[in-house]
Amino acid sequence: MTPTQFALSVPEQHLADLRARLALTRFPDQAPNAPWAYGTDLDYMKSLVSYWHNQFDWRAQEALLNAFPQFKVSLPDVDMHYLHVPGRGPSPMPLLLMHGWPGSVFEFVDIIPRLTDPTRFGGDPADAFTVVAPSLPGYGLSFRPGQKRFSIEEIAERFSTLMTDVLGYRRYGAQGGDYGAFTASRLGHARADQVIGIHINLLAVRRDGPPPTEPTEAEQRYFADLADWLKEETGYQWIQGTKPQTLAYALTDSPSGLAAWIAEKFRTWTDCGGDPETAVSRDRMLANISLYWFTGAIGSSFWPYYARMHGGWPIPRSGTVDVPMGYCEFPKEIVRPPRSVAERVYTDIRRWTAMPRGGHFAAMEQPEALAREVSAFFRDLR
Repeated sequence: MTPTQFALSVPEQHLADLRARLALTRFPDQAPNAPWAYGTDLDYMKSLVSYWHNQFDWRAQEALLNAFPQFKVSLPDVDMHYLHVPGRGPSPMPLLLMHGWPGSVFEFVDIIPRLTDPTRFGGDPADAFTVVAPSLPGYGLSFRPGQKRFSIEEIAERFSTLMTDVLGYRRYGAQGGDYGAFTASRLGHARADQVIGIHINLLAVRRDGPPPTEPTEAEQRYFADLADWLKEETGYQWIQGTKPQTLAYALTDSPSGLAAWIAEKFRTWTDCGGDPETAVSRDRMLANISLYWFTGAIGSSFWPYYARMHGGWPIPRSGTVDVPMGYCEFPKEIVRPPRSVAERVYTDIRRWTAMPRGGHFAAMEQPEALAREVSAFFRDLR
């Protein structure tokens, strides 16, 4: 398991193919009533596709990623891609930094320097981390056609192997959002001997159980919000979790279809007031979408949904996460369980911060605020 250096370089013919497909986009009509009421708005998509075709500079985004040291290593059933960025400080802590769906390592372009070199941003060099940011198995550059599909439990095991056996970190911290938060929580449950602590911005609490018999006011609000979210916002989970192969044909063949599928999540899940590009720049959003396109990994990225619907929750029903935990509650996160619910799973909550702004893609939306919270949480665990 010897890592090899890696640099991202998409062949020019693949860029030409993308532009040709975008030029031939066949748009649907706009459904009646308000824009975005039934999914991605037609006018927005026409603007986004036009920009992707005529103005978007993939090479510039590629260069942003290639500014970080990148590697690949062969692990069981996957050639794992990861960024490995040394910290600048007296004793940097190893930190496993994990994205989710529909994200990628492009989420971390702005936050990694704040974590690895805090002095550059007016911080304390003693807070420096050495960041390991993998592409989740089955996502982006950790995918090849015909590859095994991975559940969160299996992803956590591969990351454990990467950190300990490949990179030699006996102990490390973990941070993540979305499935990165689920993976961090799974590591905290299954690999507590390795994990110093976890910091997350999405809570991996079960959503399939009955509410408490005597809920608090906060719990009542949460379960009402959860019921609405399960009814109105989880269609993508059901198709990705039951018929992932069928959806993969459309999104692997049509770049505009792929962009519509992902851009709707950037609008719904960010703190954007209805305009996703006030939360995440158009270029960064398209860099993320383009990585899915060029790697052909959208179908395999669905697999944690399928595994979750056809297997167990990553934290077993009677299981807990007993390592120290810190949590950022961003106001536009998709679900926000109250602390009383979280405490049933996380037994050692050390930091719980309600953030003033931000949503699901916290590392992209609020990199400075998230980096500050991560540093504060791990400061007492070094």
